[in-house]
Amino acid sequence: MIRRKKKVRKLRGSHTHGWGCKKKHRGGGSKGGKGMAGTGKRKNTKWTWTIKYAPDHLGKRGFHRPKAVQYTPKTINLSDIDENLQLFLDMGVAYEEEGKIVVDVTQLGVDKVLGTGKLTKPITIKAYYVTPKAEEKIKAAGGEVLLA
Repeated sequence: MIRRKKKVRKLRGSHTHGWGCKKKHRGGGSKGGKGMAGTGKRKNTKWTWTIKYAPDHLGKRGFHRPKAVQYTPKTINLSDIDENLQLFLDMGVAYEEEGKIVVDVTQLGVDKVLGTGKLTKPITIKAYYVTPKAEEKIKAAGGEVLLA
């Protein structure tokens, strides 16, 4: 097993532990700064260097879509609908009609029904959008899809 002495042990008795003068390893000075700090006297004196080695350092680039324009649909899986069917009936989100249960997911604030999971009962689902896989599974279980 290698037993190596730590640098701090080797430098015991040394006044500065290899940092030159005491001031260099104390406080918050000489951290480099922000922006073009540390590149020299003035920005324009290092302009040729900036153009060659850091052309993208200055200026803006790209585009961010505003949050108001971005849209992520709220989704629900078929497995969630099947598991919480009794809860939806109690809440009034679902109701029974001609032997089939009708679930209005738009009342839950959901925009889109996804096809993960299985349906154990024939259910009619009202939604703004239903994926093709979900529609296939709903019809296979004996239900139907109503687009709101």
